[in-house]
Amino acid sequence: MKKELKFHANGCFKIVQFTDIHWQNGESVDQKSAELMENVAGAESPDLIVLTGDILSGGGCDDAAESLRQIVEILERCGFPWAAVFGNHDDEGTANRSELMEVMQESDLSLAEPGPEEISGVGNYVLTVQHSDAYKPATLLYFIDSGSYAPTDIGGYDWIRRDQIEWYLSESARYTASAGHLLPALAFFHIPIPEYHEVWDFHTCYGVKYEDVCAPRINTGFFAALHEAGDVMGTFVGHEHINDFWGDLHGIRLCYGRATGYNTYGKDGFPRGARVIQLREGERQFETWLHLDNGTIVREQQEHTPLQRTFTED
Repeated sequence: MKKELKFHANGCFKIVQFTDIHWQNGESVDQKSAELMENVAGAESPDLIVLTGDILSGGGCDDAAESLRQIVEILERCGFPWAAVFGNHDDEGTANRSELMEVMQESDLSLAEPGPEEISGVGNYVLTVQHSDAYKPATLLYFIDSGSYAPTDIGGYDWIRRDQIEWYLSESARYTASAGHLLPALAFFHIPIPEYHEVWDFHTCYGVKYEDVCAPRINTGFFAALHEAGDVMGTFVGHEHINDFWGDLHGIRLCYGRATGYNTYGKDGFPRGARVIQLREGERQFETWLHLDNGTIVREQQEHTPLQRTFTED
């Protein structure tokens, strides 16, 4: 029986986000990733662990399904419920997304679901966090498959498809109608949407951007749908290993995780780690901080203010 997610009596619910683990075959660098995950989970005691894609470096795995089982074993040792979305590298090896989802579902602690077969991707689903004292949803957690690579010849990365957006809007409307009001929500996916460019370039952000935002070259309007529906108050992505910033755009906080895996590129002086998210029951807000591999907790990230542009009339 799958574990029910529920706010504690103190009104808190905590999520640990691990992203871009890039596990291969259990090499020594993979074991460093495992140690980080177990240490962070042990210190934070989350109510839910979320993996936001590129769990595997699929092309480097001798047997991708077995490599994913090694990740599942780590999560089983951590002992907390977990959910996941796929990234662009997970299915580049010997197993496709559906086969990898089947591996995830072997775990009693896994809450990952394949989602509706009739829409794009594998792993579009919603989890509910119940009220502390009643069996009814208090918060929604959306999980979206952001795909891999552009399906047309324009190059770059895939985009969240229009049928996925319609599915999200339908789910949002359904839960809103059932509750009689908007439920606070978060959304997790791997590839950042184009608005991550905008929030960094034109708004105050917190954290660092050491590499380009590798968003898709097509904007299908997912952010507009989030804004119009009004339930999602924060999005969490991975994909770029040396970006960890967040910023508020039109009332939605666009957040990067902190890259977790050692079997991939990083940057000297930029430790691996995790992002932690804490929700409070009945509130449309959340706290977030970083937990780094050396145990350091970063609650206040450095402020980035865009350059002010001065325009003069001719």
